[in-house]
Amino acid sequence: MSTSSLSDTRSAELYRRALYVLPGGVNSPVRAMRAIGREPIFIDRGSGAEITDVDGNTYVDYVCSWGPLIHGHAHPAVVSAVTEAAVHGTSFGAPTAGEVELAELVCGRMPAVDMVRMTSSGTEASMSAIRLARAATGREKILKFAGAYHGHVDGLLAEAGSGLATAGIPASPGVPQSAAAATVIVPWNDPEAIRTAFAEHALAAVLVEPYPANMGLIPPAPGFLELIRDLATGYDALLIFDEVITGFRVAPGGAQELTGVLPDLTVMGKVIGGGLPAAAFGGPAALMERIAPAGDVYQAGTLSGNPLAVAAGRAALGLLDEQAYLRLSGTTRALADGLREAAGDRPVSVVSTTGLLTVFFAPEPPRDYAGAVACDTEAYGAWCRALLARGVYPPPSQFEAWFPSTAHTPEHIARTVEAAAAAFAEVA
Repeated sequence: MSTSSLSDTRSAELYRRALYVLPGGVNSPVRAMRAIGREPIFIDRGSGAEITDVDGNTYVDYVCSWGPLIHGHAHPAVVSAVTEAAVHGTSFGAPTAGEVELAELVCGRMPAVDMVRMTSSGTEASMSAIRLARAATGREKILKFAGAYHGHVDGLLAEAGSGLATAGIPASPGVPQSAAAATVIVPWNDPEAIRTAFAEHALAAVLVEPYPANMGLIPPAPGFLELIRDLATGYDALLIFDEVITGFRVAPGGAQELTGVLPDLTVMGKVIGGGLPAAAFGGPAALMERIAPAGDVYQAGTLSGNPLAVAAGRAALGLLDEQAYLRLSGTTRALADGLREAAGDRPVSVVSTTGLLTVFFAPEPPRDYAGAVACDTEAYGAWCRALLARGVYPPPSQFEAWFPSTAHTPEHIARTVEAAAAAFAEVA
């Protein structure tokens, strides 16, 4: 479906109205779909692995709200949990049993987490973990990787991926120079660069997406996470894993379970809220008890531990048993294999791990953000438009990962691969 053919649709009407009341017509940049050269699609409802837009078009959904919906849309157990919680009240600003139960579930799953503090967004959690790291070390500088996205925290909006890479927005307008100066940036998968950064800067912490998925999915090279862990320990800095995307998705205990590399602090989001706004940061009790009111590092949030969000999170985590991960792993593998077969001998690479996947329009998978930027993003955009026209809803940016869910069936995969093959032929 071309952009010009959208002028008389309900989505187009809503978009025209939205442009008057929402910046760019959306509430988060990548939703605008500008990276793939079309107007946004307004969604009416979702069920399982499918969504339906306001014009009645149904799509196999691989965005899944950018990761929280690991069980697909409107899973009965999650809906029931939220409904039951809402009957008793939507917010109290006081402790509830539900938040204790969710915290116990998280601490039981994440190897490096003994205690958590709930927040309402991944950005909040990242910001708070950094504050704690600075307090614990008495240092200010934070190391991050080019292309990694950790929320819209002032000092972290430097060479960030995701929506920033997609829209081509300068990374730091409005950010105080002092905040940017405290961020050290190195390329992903570059051992020498990170060794130099640790040697030249007194770092409070290194912030890592253990499986970066905001420059597209670019796994760590063998030994790279282990090197970061060793350097952080050797220089008395903290290692913070941003597991907002990987947490409870790539394995029951996230990337730290998958890789065996244990961070000092962990940032979590998306799946932890089961589709409602929730996030958290956590670590060993000795660190976490620096957080007020147990300690002197201030952090607060009116809606932190919201009853509806923690109910959804408990339901979502409760469904993630061994069989669920086997199913998710098999689905991801089948999708990746099918997309490779559909691409044929075209210069396309498909990178995947359990629950995550990216299609790069490049003959070899990139190793870092520069490699991701060098891919043929115009071809990716054309391919995405062709997929949408055939009833498949991919991430409208190569810099975002696909999110297979436990709701995707073999029939959904077959439909997707068939559409992908036709879309590849159209792009060619």
